[in-house]
Amino acid sequence: MKIRIVSATISAALIAPAVYAQSSDSALTLGKVDVHRHSEGQLTAHQVLTSVDVLGADQIEDKQVQHSWELLGQMPGIQLTETRQGAESGKVSFRGFNGEGYLNAIKTLIDGVPSNVNSGNQRFIDMLFPLEISYVEVVRGTNDPRYGLHNIGGNVNFGTRQGGNYNDARLSYGSYNTRDAQFAVGHENNDFAQNYFFGTQASDGYRDHDSSRKYAVGGKWFFGSLDDGMRIGLTARTYHHEAEEPGFMTEAELRADRRGSQRRNANDFDERDMRQIGLHADLALAPDLFLSSKLYYNRYEDDRKVTFSDLPTGNAPRQRRVWDEKQTGMLTTLTWQAKDNLTVEGGVNYEHQDNGYIRQRFDYNEPTDFNAAPARVQNDDRHTFDNWGAYVQAIYQPTDALKIVPAYRVDRFDGNTRLPGGVTGKLQRYGTIGQPKLSLVYELGAQANVYANWGRTFQVLTGSTAPAYLTPGQATMRPSTNTGMELGLKFSPLAGSQARLALWQQDAENETSNMPATGTTVTLGKTRRRGVDLQASAQLGDNWTLWASHAYQEAKIVRDGRDVEFSLKGREVAAVPRHISTIGVDYQATTALQFGLQGRAQGDYYLEERNVTGKYGDLAVLDLSAKYQINPRLSMDMQIKNATGREYAYAWYDSFFWAQAQPMFSPAAGRAIYVGVTMKL
Repeated sequence: MKIRIVSATISAALIAPAVYAQSSDSALTLGKVDVHRHSEGQLTAHQVLTSVDVLGADQIEDKQVQHSWELLGQMPGIQLTETRQGAESGKVSFRGFNGEGYLNAIKTLIDGVPSNVNSGNQRFIDMLFPLEISYVEVVRGTNDPRYGLHNIGGNVNFGTRQGGNYNDARLSYGSYNTRDAQFAVGHENNDFAQNYFFGTQASDGYRDHDSSRKYAVGGKWFFGSLDDGMRIGLTARTYHHEAEEPGFMTEAELRADRRGSQRRNANDFDERDMRQIGLHADLALAPDLFLSSKLYYNRYEDDRKVTFSDLPTGNAPRQRRVWDEKQTGMLTTLTWQAKDNLTVEGGVNYEHQDNGYIRQRFDYNEPTDFNAAPARVQNDDRHTFDNWGAYVQAIYQPTDALKIVPAYRVDRFDGNTRLPGGVTGKLQRYGTIGQPKLSLVYELGAQANVYANWGRTFQVLTGSTAPAYLTPGQATMRPSTNTGMELGLKFSPLAGSQARLALWQQDAENETSNMPATGTTVTLGKTRRRGVDLQASAQLGDNWTLWASHAYQEAKIVRDGRDVEFSLKGREVAAVPRHISTIGVDYQATTALQFGLQGRAQGDYYLEERNVTGKYGDLAVLDLSAKYQINPRLSMDMQIKNATGREYAYAWYDSFFWAQAQPMFSPAAGRAIYVGVTMKL
């Protein structure tokens, strides 16, 4: 990557004569954040942090997706990992991290409530449907002190509708016999607000043996107002999903019939239940002192029967995996407006996890006979995982143009595991993990700002077995720290536009590729991720809205300490494409008729750290839409997904037996058409 060229580009932008105003912070918003806001004492991300992107409700509520993580494909620099295996559908990642499950580096929250499972996977996102979501906020980089666990490369917060008076419904039908119904109700009177949601979706799927049925139910009840000194609330949601898994295909099987499912996968199936409850309290202790607290409970239950490959020997590829995870936690934040130019915020958090994991392996059969006695019980584990964290940060504005945000965070961990045969062990002794951070924002007049940040995050191992836990014979490990830095410019090249250019780098010490579901752990060593993000959006007149982004990134292993013969030094981290691009156009043809175009593309990548398998995973997908507003309360829309019929597939490396290792594929759906009706009752 040509660092000097990028630096020159930023310098040129800094002295460009035609730079128009956007805002004093560096956050960018796509669409309208149509959220009913109450007075808040706690600092928001765009007030404090730098690389922040927000996706508004009008870019969410009528989108046709199978899972809500797909919505983030509209946002800059977001990589979608589309596994498309029933309930195990996929995830999002950014900043040179991947979604393969070996290093889950993105903290996920729903209404500010932590929503990752133990491994860091983002499965709780599936509880949300588009009509319930008010906004999605993405924070990139290492300078956010609010969260510790899983916050390696940044975080994503899904904000759901809160307060207001509405009765909204959406019904849709489309390709692969996909049926979708969503109902959202809000009622607010005086200081009492109620919100309810129900969503259901069923589909036969793009491939054979690919049917899916799911539903979600949610409610929110809030009383009081921070303006009156106190606001308390309860949020609750539950989710159930039953789905067939069509299975991964060899390259030959993919060429022969990409919509087929092999006989070996005929009994593959997943049944998943998730629940989340949150208690929220906001208190105005004084005119300049605010306390915000959240108590939460998450439950994740999953029974997955899966056949990974076509190998006729051994029992590794045929497995039943059962998760039973419970999380109980608390987050409390105290915000003090000390002076007009100084705000100080401190927070503490605690999370206790009580997790069970069972993994059974079955003998060769076509299809796999999951009703037979398992050939081997690989895991029958119970483990606890506890995290205490605290942070303090300040916003100091010595002049109108300069904002300085220093911060410091600490985290500690504890836990125990119990494995078959009476084997027990304590969690690795990581000690106190310190994370200093610093952000600067400087306004170049009222029209643009330049920003810089530096910060440290960390990785600890998850799962129930060694090396995450110190079972007999296991050596101690220190946490892997990630140190990141970023230089960026936010500006407005034309009236009604906003743009951001950022140069970033993130170095990890002793990074570990770790997948708890398989007990696979590979020490990568020292890694370096770096890249350039460029994004822009513009409102051209009353009828045209355009946006585009391009992210160049690389993730390499700098040093791993192995013998030369086996060293991974200089290799690329698996499943990280060099570029990710998006483009979008909305055209308001008449007051009633709107057309839309959205595209995303990414480069190819290696499937494993040795970089010997060739590259896969490149794609370029175009979606089209049309919406007609029949009256203020009723609209109809048509969406064409993958309008060009691009044939692409998610790829991973089947290494159950290295002598027969090969790439395996999950093909994405072809062209699909959906028709929907949205009603504002």
